Amino acid sequence: MAAAAAAAVGGPQPPQPELPAPGLALDKAATAAHLKAALSRPDNRAGAEELQALLERVLSAERPLAAAADGEEAAAAGGGGGPGAAEEEALEWCKCLLAGGGGYDEFCAAVRAYDPAALCGLVWTANFVAYRCRTCGISPCMSLCAECFHQGDHTGHDFNMFRSQAGGACDCGDSNVMRESGFCKRHQIKSSSNIPCVPKDLLMMSEFVLPRFIFCLIQYLREGYNEPAADVPSEKDLNKVLQLLEPQISFLEDLTKMGGAMRSVLTQVLTNQQNYKDLTSGLGENACAKKSHEKYLIALKSSGLTYPEDKLVYGLQEPSAGTSTLAVQGFAGATGTLGQLDSSDEEDQDGSQGLGKRKRVKLSSSTKDQSIMDVLKHKSFLEELLFWTIKYEFPQKMVTFLLNMLPDQEYKVAFTKTFVQHYAFIMKTLKKSHESDTMSNRIVHISVQLFSNEELARQVTEECQLLDIMVTVLLYMMESCLIKSELQDEENSLHVVVNCGEALLKNNTYWPLVSDFINILSHQSVAKRFLEDHGLLVTWMNFVSFFQGMNLNKRELNEHVEFESQTYYAAFAAELEACAQPMWGLLSHCKVRETQEYTRNVVRYCLEALQDWFDAINFVDEPAPNQVTFHLPLHRYYAMFLSKAVKCQELDLDSVLPDQEMLMKLMIHPLQIQASLAEIHSNMWVRNGLQIKGQAMTYVQSHFCNSMIDPDIYLLQVCASRLDPDYFISSVFERFKVVDLLTMASQHQNTVLDAEHERSMLEGALTFLVILLSLRLHLGMSDDEILRAEMVAQLCMNDRTHSSLLDLIPENPNPKSGIIPGSYSFESVLSAVADFKAPVFEPGGSMQQGMYTPKAEVWDQEFDPVMVILRTVYRRDVQSAMDRYTAFLKQSGKFPGNPWPPYKKRTTLHPSYKGLMRLLHCKTLHIVLFTLLYKILMDHQNLSEHVLCMVLYLIELGLENSAEEESDEEASVCGPERCHDSWFPGSNLVSNMRHFINYVRVRVPETAPEVKRDSPASTSSDSLSSLHSSRRPKVLQRENSGTAQVFSLVAERRKKFQEIINRSSSEANQVVRPKTSNKWSAPGSAPQLTTAILEIKESILSLLIKLHHKLSGKQNSYYPPWLDDIEILIQPEIPKYNHGDGITAVERILLKAALQSRMNKRIIEEICRKVTPPVPPKKITAAEKKTLDKEERRQKARERQQKLLAEFASRQKSFMETAMDVDSPENDIPMEIATAEPQVSEAVYDCVICGQSGPSSEDRPTGLVVLLQASSVLGQCRDNIEPKKLPITEEEQIYPWDTCAAVHDVRLSLLQRYFKDSSCLLAVSIGWEGGVYVQTCGHTLHIDCHKSYMESLRNDQVLQGFSVDKGEFTCPLCRQFANSVLPCYPGSNVESNLWQRPSNKSIQDLIKEVEELQGRPGAFPVSISSETNLSKEMESVMKDIKNTTQKKYRDYSKTPGSPDNDFLFMYSVARTNLELELIHRGGNLCSGGASTAGKRSCLNQLFHVLALHMRLYSIDSEYNPWRKLTQLVEEMNSQQGNEEQQPEVPILYHDVTSLLLIQILMMPQPLRKDHFTCIVKVLFTLLYTQALVALSVKCNEEDRLAWKHTGALKKNACDAEKSYEVLLSFVISELSKGKLYHEEGTQECAMVSPIAWSPESMEKYLQDFCLPFLRITSLLQHHLFGEDLPSCQEEEEFSVLSSCLGLLPTFYQTEHPFISASCLDWPVPAFDIISQWCFEINSFTERHAEQGKALLIQESRWKLPHLLQLPENYNTIFQYYHRKTCSVCTKVPKDPAVCLVCGTFVCLKGLCCKQQSYCECVLHSQNCGAGTGIFLLINASVIIIIRGHRFCLWGSVYLDAHGEEDRDLRRGKPLYICKERYKVLEQQWISHTFDHINKRWGPHYNGL
Repeated sequence: MAAAAAAAVGGPQPPQPELPAPGLALDKAATAAHLKAALSRPDNRAGAEELQALLERVLSAERPLAAAADGEEAAAAGGGGGPGAAEEEALEWCKCLLAGGGGYDEFCAAVRAYDPAALCGLVWTANFVAYRCRTCGISPCMSLCAECFHQGDHTGHDFNMFRSQAGGACDCGDSNVMRESGFCKRHQIKSSSNIPCVPKDLLMMSEFVLPRFIFCLIQYLREGYNEPAADVPSEKDLNKVLQLLEPQISFLEDLTKMGGAMRSVLTQVLTNQQNYKDLTSGLGENACAKKSHEKYLIALKSSGLTYPEDKLVYGLQEPSAGTSTLAVQGFAGATGTLGQLDSSDEEDQDGSQGLGKRKRVKLSSSTKDQSIMDVLKHKSFLEELLFWTIKYEFPQKMVTFLLNMLPDQEYKVAFTKTFVQHYAFIMKTLKKSHESDTMSNRIVHISVQLFSNEELARQVTEECQLLDIMVTVLLYMMESCLIKSELQDEENSLHVVVNCGEALLKNNTYWPLVSDFINILSHQSVAKRFLEDHGLLVTWMNFVSFFQGMNLNKRELNEHVEFESQTYYAAFAAELEACAQPMWGLLSHCKVRETQEYTRNVVRYCLEALQDWFDAINFVDEPAPNQVTFHLPLHRYYAMFLSKAVKCQELDLDSVLPDQEMLMKLMIHPLQIQASLAEIHSNMWVRNGLQIKGQAMTYVQSHFCNSMIDPDIYLLQVCASRLDPDYFISSVFERFKVVDLLTMASQHQNTVLDAEHERSMLEGALTFLVILLSLRLHLGMSDDEILRAEMVAQLCMNDRTHSSLLDLIPENPNPKSGIIPGSYSFESVLSAVADFKAPVFEPGGSMQQGMYTPKAEVWDQEFDPVMVILRTVYRRDVQSAMDRYTAFLKQSGKFPGNPWPPYKKRTTLHPSYKGLMRLLHCKTLHIVLFTLLYKILMDHQNLSEHVLCMVLYLIELGLENSAEEESDEEASVCGPERCHDSWFPGSNLVSNMRHFINYVRVRVPETAPEVKRDSPASTSSDSLSSLHSSRRPKVLQRENSGTAQVFSLVAERRKKFQEIINRSSSEANQVVRPKTSNKWSAPGSAPQLTTAILEIKESILSLLIKLHHKLSGKQNSYYPPWLDDIEILIQPEIPKYNHGDGITAVERILLKAALQSRMNKRIIEEICRKVTPPVPPKKITAAEKKTLDKEERRQKARERQQKLLAEFASRQKSFMETAMDVDSPENDIPMEIATAEPQVSEAVYDCVICGQSGPSSEDRPTGLVVLLQASSVLGQCRDNIEPKKLPITEEEQIYPWDTCAAVHDVRLSLLQRYFKDSSCLLAVSIGWEGGVYVQTCGHTLHIDCHKSYMESLRNDQVLQGFSVDKGEFTCPLCRQFANSVLPCYPGSNVESNLWQRPSNKSIQDLIKEVEELQGRPGAFPVSISSETNLSKEMESVMKDIKNTTQKKYRDYSKTPGSPDNDFLFMYSVARTNLELELIHRGGNLCSGGASTAGKRSCLNQLFHVLALHMRLYSIDSEYNPWRKLTQLVEEMNSQQGNEEQQPEVPILYHDVTSLLLIQILMMPQPLRKDHFTCIVKVLFTLLYTQALVALSVKCNEEDRLAWKHTGALKKNACDAEKSYEVLLSFVISELSKGKLYHEEGTQECAMVSPIAWSPESMEKYLQDFCLPFLRITSLLQHHLFGEDLPSCQEEEEFSVLSSCLGLLPTFYQTEHPFISASCLDWPVPAFDIISQWCFEINSFTERHAEQGKALLIQESRWKLPHLLQLPENYNTIFQYYHRKTCSVCTKVPKDPAVCLVCGTFVCLKGLCCKQQSYCECVLHSQNCGAGTGIFLLINASVIIIIRGHRFCLWGSVYLDAHGEEDRDLRRGKPLYICKERYKVLEQQWISHTFDHINKRWGPHYNGL
């Protein structure tokens, strides 16, 4: 057979479309076995040929399929069975051949046995749940699959769970990426040693078959690919081909899963170059192969790639991969085959953009880059497979296959090299792709696996020029979207920037590249290569300069922009990702002294790039006005490397700084940004729209600040420390446009700024100076200090959750890691500065998260307003911090008023930056400070407290950082005379403070008041004249040389710059100069200015003292403290000065000034003496004390007032509550029943709409605002104490048959089987499921008012989450949710009191009265015949009640619509409400009193409505159970007669509580108290008998006989009817007559309790049996008659309730132990009635003993309802449910949810499980909770509540270690149950208050 087969295939026949001959098809296995044998021979040439021929035949059978896919020759596929069949056939053949004749599955198993699985390598796609452990990870990208994670030990590690965005692979077992300690159990063992060698013959066939198979796949891909037409995207065609290839690729994927042995065969096949050459060269005579090769070449060409055909190239490219690029370069230079970079398709793309001003920039090193970009040569299957994978835009299946192979080390290296080789091509494809998002994800999915491994990354960098390729490709990518920069010199600028509006930037298309680049730079060995390679650094700086100055903003001066561009998102993202993150990556490797060289390199090329940039934009010294860019990456690179050099590498700063001129240029743009920030906040850019504010915010926002504003400020600090301070200060004020404001004159003209912006710009300038001078982030703070300062700043603004702190504190972004450097120190710093506030509940039900709040000592010592200002995104946060600070000071009693921001001591400056402090000691700044102090004192306009605050702050900074102790004699002024020398003699602030300035010459507008004065007025010259005597000569001499001139900052600055320019002899700049200086000549429209001389005669010290007077509002308020207490000068740190307002600040400064120099001290004393006649010091303190007392008294008065107001408010509130409390209208009026004619007073109600009070009348009834809702809470009670747990394994399941609802259901259906339907419906209650619960907020309104209110709501279009059409509304007063109005029954209080009078009638009389009253139909005070408004309302509310619940919960009758149904439903509503109230009280009445539930209860009104309707159905007196309870029936046998009819339910099977409600609701209302008591007494006899019967059934035969005997002996005693023993024995003897006790079957034994019954345990059983009835009855009595419930201990509950109900005779003594039987009061002889009752039972058990018994044993002790118990750790729930399949649709739901009431697993929003337009959750909420559902969303950890047609997100009951929710599991930290929250949830469920407490409801349209 085999020979024949071989013959049939022999010879290279041209491929035919039909299948192989049927003979072959039948016997694949045999053929395979034969071939395997042939190949195993030593000389296997024949076998090999045979196999080749067979494969050629089998695999080419697929050919026509590809043609069909192209739609060219679909007809050719007509061969047997169609294309699909051929394909299957081929796969079958391959499987058979691989297995070599055996079974394929056995083959797979055999191969798996040889798997040395040291690595996991599981590949996953997007949305997979994986883990990342930062403790175990070496690479930040490390990830583990759930299985490996749980198998490893990560307790106490810093890990989180995450949903994969792009897909990934498990790193378990790979020690390059993670520490071995974290490996799981499976991958810990290096198993290669004990795995046996693979037998040669096992995989022999695979080595022959697979090359053909893969080649066939490649041919397929070649044929299927058509270049997309220019306009039509061809995804559809590509997808079609891929779908057809699905089986083949899956087959390959399955092979990779067979383990290491098969993977190494595949690696051989994929990387073998010879195989590839033989099969694909297309040189053979096979036409098909030729055609395929041509298609391949076309595809290469169309991709803009060349295929080097030259022999020369072959020769060159064959050697090692290392030389290839060079060889190609040589070739590229030699031959001219390469096209220009802009291949045709690129140009088309550009054309379509239509950007006229686009300017292409050629790369300088064109040839090298061309080869990187444009040459591809494939030498193995792997390479071409990757090529097609890229061409087809990374199909998921192919990606998974390629990644599945990675555990094979040899393959990993080969694949990485191939990937790098194709890198440029990948990016070209990505740029053109329509699905760039998906494609980006898939690319990163691959690259992250390759480049996270340092060893591999290093190897590829060395051998394949990885860095060159990446940088070149990045450059190439950005080149396509460059435009001319408009910064500075629009016309002549040579600089180009990226255009942020382009798709490439807008859609972030570049991120895969950047992400890879950042990834490889995180490896030290790679980063070092980068930093050493000068060529690369130059290219990289070139790349960064593309972003320098992008997204330029030009200020709109006239009208608002029409279109707000949102390009700034793209710009900020691009700078952060493409520039800053690589920068941080590089910086992380420059941490030690040995790396100095790297820093020098970067700084050098950075400065060169900056110089080029300044030249390109034609920048000299003035920035162009009204434009700003926030993007200066070159400046920031420079700044950050400088900072690193000084901080970590001990480099000398000056050695890396440029010359002065360059520094001046460097500071301009960052300073421009700071000024623009102030302008934006001053609303000067308002016409540019909101986006400009967005930019200002983003610039300082936590993710950006340390790559943007921090480096900018640091760079400015460096410049300031090295430039002339006067020049720097004047530059600042000029940039902020406030120079003109800094004049002594009261009026001035500002040419560049509107008056309304002056104040805030001045504030901005001063604040900037304060920040510049006090910030130490890069000037000497250690990392931990920085972290602490950042944390304190964030916490001072607001309390923060742990996660928001992590988010707000700028990480030192070592890019890819989500790791905050030293995240351990994060926790320790946090615990040092903050206290944790555990999550609390507010009464409103809003859930708080766990928060951190600053410790008191942090407020006291560390609160730093400067840091807060720097870090606030919103201005309101600064205010918030100050408010919190104020509150702290008030609370701790440190300062009562409104404090100023405190002055905080700074950390010491690093020596390299000492020069920064010269700014504080330069005359320019002193003049500004002096001027501003003077202006503030003189109340000039546009100055604020903030300005003063900053001025004082600067003075204080200057005093703190003054130079070495200055000598008291003046330093001689040296150097040329400058204009500001006429102000101050020296530059030291300490000495300048005491320098008096007498006259100042100012330029003022002619209108200014100063001009009119004749002589300089002087206010304080007299008192100060003596002071001058000592210094007169000097001052006069100074005045002679001219009064202090108008100080022109600008002129000053010009002069400075000119000097520097002159010094640098570059002529070029000289030539440019005139152009810029012309700009600043005064504009022609300048107002007429004239010069005036002002007399000032003040020094800074005197101004400060006067300010003190001004601030305190009292003359002479300042008194030097050291005069009283000399100690102050020795120990200056006085806490009293730490916090306070301006007065304190002034005092603190004066004290510091005095400390710094004796001269100052003396002068301060003199000034004070002159201003104030010296007063004995003691008195001053007394006066101060007095004022302080006054202040305190005021404060106390204020507090008293507050207290009174609060008290008044609470009184008002409680009045509202009592006024609206409608439960006890009876108690309001004290009644004197004795009076002959009692006055009738009716209950009065207030209408909350119209505000009128009055009784409820028939014509105008009042109603209670109520919420009706269906509830199944009662049905969830169970009889076991253990709460049910949520199932978390397949074994745990919850079955609902032990719930109260199920038990009652079973009971009703049992009764209905054997007894008459109408009688059954009176024997039980329904409403355990879907019962209607009525609750009220207690407010009342007129029903007609309510109707008009509803009308107005209906017309109001804006509805807040409720539907008016369904009758829903909110209470007009308290806004509580409601949906109906319950009419209040008109009644007078007297009546109820009269009814309560105890009567002395006998029980027999009362029984008769009750029967008569029940017989009177509709005997109601309101005659039903005449329809009144009241009765209409009662009917409509009854309709509402019925419609509240679903039909299935109302109709239990066998005959639908029977009146018995309504009857049953109505008394069950009463039952439901009573039972629920009992549950709200905790299941018993021990607490007594009216509980909270009482206030909400409206049972009184509800009873009236129900009674009215129940009396419409009179029970036929024949069937009235009352008869059976109170009368003896004559003939007992009558029942046997009519057998064909179903009998009535025996009275002992009746539910006594239901009987009670029926009896009471059938009586005319209001009910008399003695009638009520009578009914209760009668029913208690029945109940007690039921208890005895149940007891007798429960015990065994012997006990029964014993009791029967003992009881019989006592039968004749006097109180026999009140002895349970007697009664029990009688019951047993009566029931023994029937068959009840006979059926002692085997199963019965189970029910019999093994305990021996003692009298005590029997008494307890009887009491427990009766208690539920007593509780409900007492509650009912409480509501009907308003009697209070007594409170008691649990053990005496029975006796207390029974006496409260009047069951216990009044004379009863409580000494001897209480016996329940003593409550009995038999209306007829006990033994007669009992035997009558027992007779009914016996006649039933004749036929149905089993059921008869079951019905007697009732479970009376239900436990309170609970939600399911949840596990401690959320992960257990998540792991079980997130992959669980839905039982309905058997799919894994996208949004799984689980019901917390019954544990059902449902699909949220799943269309798969939709039934009649209801999605599964909504449906379940109706079936499980009658419209209320509580679901835990598995993937989000939150709880969602469904209530009727609305839903709301409730919150989460699982919190992390820091007390925070993790909605949607975004952070993936471990979550733990918060028991308090869960209790709150359960409480809201049981008390039905979801609607009131949760505020955010929305309609769900049945879609959940």
